[in-house]
Amino acid sequence: MVTIRLARGGSKKRPFYNIVVTDSRKPRDSGYIERLGYYNPLARGQEVALHLEDDRIKYWKDLGAQTSSRVAKLIKDAAVASESTEA
Repeated sequence: MVTIRLARGGSKKRPFYNIVVTDSRKPRDSGYIERLGYYNPLARGQEVALHLEDDRIKYWKDLGAQTSSRVAKLIKDAAVASESTEA
């Protein structure tokens, strides 16, 4: 099964996550099919905390990819934030 999930990067105590499409049987930080964005939980000031490629996420979900619970929450939060800036 294909999954959209987080792959950890960054150094010790400074996490940085790539949002990737991968086979669910592979280990968390091993190779992936495609990178769909990133999440920086420690972003400050002008740094971007979350970047998503919405069109590619929709493409993979249409093909049947499942999202992890955390990625689903990030996508939902990004959609709510974009609606509030448009209004």
